[in-house]
Amino acid sequence: MANSTVMETEGNTLFPLVLSIVAAAATGVLWAYANPIQLVPGVIQWRIFAFLPPLIGILLGWRSGFICGYLGTIIWSLLAGTFIPAHSLIVDGIMVGLTGLVPGLLFNPAKMVLDRNALLKIAATCLVVGFVMVLAVSASLAYLGIFPFWWAVGYLGLSDIVPMIVGTPLLIIPALKILKSAHPAGFKRF
Repeated sequence: MANSTVMETEGNTLFPLVLSIVAAAATGVLWAYANPIQLVPGVIQWRIFAFLPPLIGILLGWRSGFICGYLGTIIWSLLAGTFIPAHSLIVDGIMVGLTGLVPGLLFNPAKMVLDRNALLKIAATCLVVGFVMVLAVSASLAYLGIFPFWWAVGYLGLSDIVPMIVGTPLLIIPALKILKSAHPAGFKRF
């Protein structure tokens, strides 16, 4: 595959900042209302849009990825009625934010070729950061007495990690094409 189609310029960061906030709102709404596959009915759904924070992080920058994951988690938990202040604001929000931050730090499409090896590295990064997130969130839920640790690891892993390792590398190239058509002059990642 060729180099990415989005150039990184020295311009302002308003475009990726605004887009990351919009993506965070979309993430929260999609997680709350567009997860048709119930892993544990009424409790854990297969979060088919879990790829959004790492995708946004890679496309728009690590801060944008963190904003998408963190705010998306807060919006989702408020809409789904699962908001727990200590868990949602600290553990869940920060750890899901990291699923957008880490890939955004490691991968910049303006400075790399998106070939098969790059896409496999993106998938491997999503696997590792997703596993760390699932461990931390499961530990928090177990500490709060909500779910047993290993039970949470299994179901949250299926819920979040699978869509991240499949969706992020699969959608990165089409998303770059969309960004290029929306902002042909390029933008500075945030």
